[in-house]
Amino acid sequence: MIQVWKNSKESFERFLSRFDQSVQRARIVRVLRKRRYRTKKPNQRLVREAALKREEYRSERKRRSFY
Repeated sequence: MIQVWKNSKESFERFLSRFDQSVQRARIVRVLRKRRYRTKKPNQRLVREAALKREEYRSERKRRSFY
């Protein structure tokens, strides 16, 4: 929960920008966009393929580090 109070001599635009900054710092928009659509859990085949791909990338990076 984000609470921002307007100061007595503060303009509405400045207040709104402070509120926007606090929302960005709390990363609320990022979380809401992530939760916007439901995603299925990856099945066992997809998990295995991703692990093999990661291992392939790691071995390639290790191979290139020697040159």
